[in-house]
Amino acid sequence: MYFIVDFDGTLSVLDTVDSMLERFADPEWKAVEEEWLDGKITAVQCMQKQLRMVRADHVSLEKFFRETKLDAGFLPFYTHVSRFAKVAIVSDGLGHAIKVAMRNAALPDIPVFANKLHFLADGIDISWPHINSACSAGNGVCKCAVANQLSGGRRVILIGDGKSDACLARKADVVFAKGSLITFCETNSIPHYKFETFSDVLAEISTWPNEVPMQSINLAS
Repeated sequence: MYFIVDFDGTLSVLDTVDSMLERFADPEWKAVEEEWLDGKITAVQCMQKQLRMVRADHVSLEKFFRETKLDAGFLPFYTHVSRFAKVAIVSDGLGHAIKVAMRNAALPDIPVFANKLHFLADGIDISWPHINSACSAGNGVCKCAVANQLSGGRRVILIGDGKSDACLARKADVVFAKGSLITFCETNSIPHYKFETFSDVLAEISTWPNEVPMQSINLAS
């Protein structure tokens, strides 16, 4: 099995990028967010516009990233599933922010696939090492492509909370959903487990045999 875990709002308690924008960016970032949610611009266009509104120095941003609160249930979850499966953090957020937050929380060195943060004199910019021109969702990180590359034919378990997880939710073998991803799964008749914290995820996975055909796992929506 390969667990594909979202970061913002999933492993992190709050959306790191939104919280950063709230603190350091022009309020106009919210209008840009609405354009993306309404499908008027892609996630790439949204992120680039928003991050260029950030006005903060490197020291202030690093301090902010270190203060990111993570789900306390993640480490027990990871300790359990790493005995029989691989885990990667796959996020359409900022790789540097994710790594700083995880390192500060003393989490294991888990692979992270995310967008690249660039520090400027008075702000930040972004680039896209995992972009895929064929990505139907228009994300900076094509989670479907990354999951396909990592899994090597193994079963894919998605744990996510929002719009950037929607495309992979259609293809994953099992979906754990919170936030707006629940609505997406319900609207599109995608079987899924609802969760609030990784303690909920662990409680469900602990009932699974480690090696079992997916069809014998009873999915509850």
